[in-house]
Amino acid sequence: MYRLELKGIEKSFPGVKALDGVNLSVKPGSIHALMGENGAGKSTIMKCLFGIYTMDAGEVFFNGEKVEFSDPKHALENGVSMVHQELIQVNSMTVLENIWLGKYLTKNGFLDQKEMYKQTKTLLKSLEIDIDPNEKVGDLSVSQKQMVEIAKAVSYDAQVIILDEPTSSLTDKEVGHLFSIMRNLKEKGVSMVFISHKMEEITEICDEITILRDGQYVGTKLIKDTSMAEIIKMMVGRDLGKRFPDKTEHKLSKEVMVEMKNISTTFDPQLKNVNFELRKGEILGVSGLVGCGRTELAETLFGIRTIEEGEIIIHGEKVTKLTPRKAVKDFQMAYVTEERRETGIFDMSDITFNTTIANTAKYLNKFGFLSDKELIKDTEKQIKDMRIKTPSTETLIRSLSGGNQQKVIIGRWLVTEPDIFILDEPTRGIDVGAKYEIYELILRLRDMGKTVLMISSEMPELIGVTDRIMVMSNYQVAGIVETKNTTQEELMTLAVKYL
Repeated sequence: MYRLELKGIEKSFPGVKALDGVNLSVKPGSIHALMGENGAGKSTIMKCLFGIYTMDAGEVFFNGEKVEFSDPKHALENGVSMVHQELIQVNSMTVLENIWLGKYLTKNGFLDQKEMYKQTKTLLKSLEIDIDPNEKVGDLSVSQKQMVEIAKAVSYDAQVIILDEPTSSLTDKEVGHLFSIMRNLKEKGVSMVFISHKMEEITEICDEITILRDGQYVGTKLIKDTSMAEIIKMMVGRDLGKRFPDKTEHKLSKEVMVEMKNISTTFDPQLKNVNFELRKGEILGVSGLVGCGRTELAETLFGIRTIEEGEIIIHGEKVTKLTPRKAVKDFQMAYVTEERRETGIFDMSDITFNTTIANTAKYLNKFGFLSDKELIKDTEKQIKDMRIKTPSTETLIRSLSGGNQQKVIIGRWLVTEPDIFILDEPTRGIDVGAKYEIYELILRLRDMGKTVLMISSEMPELIGVTDRIMVMSNYQVAGIVETKNTTQEELMTLAVKYL
């Protein structure tokens, strides 16, 4: 008997059939991978399971009994929990309050703080999570928040836990800790559905894998009986051959587009004496452990952070009082942020708005009004060029998959025709097929003479795409290496240089 079964699930939205006869069968005490390109239907089927969407057809069975959860609370109360990729937490509350939210313990009509603290402490200890229950969630790191969310899922005595891209913001050490927790839960009979785009993680931690493609069920395989190449082919419907496009021979230009000299910043955490050059037609990768200063570097270059010491030179001009507006308007810069949901998209607006918002002046007619015709024209061009899966230009961006949202954001900046691109984790949460397309786009930008600063936590990605790699360690530059001559071991050695 399966712990969880979804049979023949169908779901349609105006203009698109999101799910067409999808199946998922999860055994007791197993870790089951769910994979597919962005837009394949992974999020949609989970929302159907949790009652967020009403299924058009299909059945759900839990421990052999047919169920139909009316909402996420109903699912939680029946032993099915989910850790979302975009963490849903109340930052102003403590760890304890977040874990017990909606199910507070009472004694004589009052909150039983003592008992909740005791149980929370025991829960965190059992998961080897070293966090004070009274710590404010807003003061925690992303990885700590992730661990709190997992603890909350376990606190419901869940028999099935859905983990949606749980490792996207974790270091290798933190991923190891998460996998230890997952193996411990598996030994206790808990079933898990692990949604991830990272092949190495899937093959390391999972027992079985189910593949979706274009809203349809492709198949289920035992991990031990399949290969990475077969998984990729099942996902994309074609043989990609390799993970990265071929890089044409490329001699680095001597023309310097950006130079940072002895840069230190005022905001905490602070960059310390950062020096580097970014050349025309170059892809400069930025590597390092989570929390090493990579994003702070990007924000400083884009004018978000204030410089305390040093100078920035762009196009040969020393820049004073750099701001994001100045970076875009005067220096033709573009910045794709790491946190797509929080700082990248306008989730209540449609694709047209999200595509054209960075360059609205371009669409003003002679009367000073926005031209809907021109707005839609550029949006349709980006949808075509970026291969964005959407029913129309009027679709709300929040209804798109993460990968398609990322394509819209990159398309937004392409409309402004920038010379310098700052890409912070551009393929985070994106499937292997969409990643390949993003890599091709980045290499095309380089071949067009554009300059790219590319931050990534995935060392194979940096080695596969960039010309040089700058490694950050404790908010300092630990070294800059030629990509063709480096190794992952060298990059890791530099990443811990100043720790």
